[in-house]
Amino acid sequence: MSDNTWAVLLAGEVHPTERLRGQMAGARVVAADAGLAHAEALGVAPELIIGDFDSAVPELLERHGALPRQVHPVAKDMTDGHLAIEHALKQGAKRLLLVGALGGARSDHAVMHLLQLADLARRGVSAMASTGREEAWGLAPGEHVIDLPEGATFSLLGFADLHDVHLSGARWPLVGETLPLGHSRPVSNVAEGPLKLCIGRGHGVLLASLEE
Repeated sequence: MSDNTWAVLLAGEVHPTERLRGQMAGARVVAADAGLAHAEALGVAPELIIGDFDSAVPELLERHGALPRQVHPVAKDMTDGHLAIEHALKQGAKRLLLVGALGGARSDHAVMHLLQLADLARRGVSAMASTGREEAWGLAPGEHVIDLPEGATFSLLGFADLHDVHLSGARWPLVGETLPLGHSRPVSNVAEGPLKLCIGRGHGVLLASLEE
């Protein structure tokens, strides 16, 4: 894996599974404030921590006192996670793994991370989020191949109508379908191998629950 792959540690739910560790192998790592708490469990060493430091545990910051910090004011117009993502992009990231972007105490942050995945896909950046037990992938018009474990349940969630959708490798394939915003039809499909997905128009995410 090259320097073009970055893992961003966020403050949501994380389960350090072998799949997640493998996805992070060789990636450069940046932590967003309280996301630093996941570094030790995942066995990774962030090269930088970014944020306003209003949520990271003081004892944890003290233990990582030698870690470079990029400090921002509490009163700002971006979340700590957004700042960490933009830092990675400025360093040349072409692939992003948002670790701890889902779950946690802040539903607004989790939803924003899903929206950011779609925006990153729109910008041509391959981006996914993972807790270790759940994954989300940003979707933009074009072709996507997503390697999920066989039997994993997944849903296509559009942030607008999704047009001309083709899907194979799933129990219920799609051929040139339009998926209306808010319709439950594309929810709870099942992977039968690597998913091949093509979207003609629209943005969204693919959200998958992994078998333990």
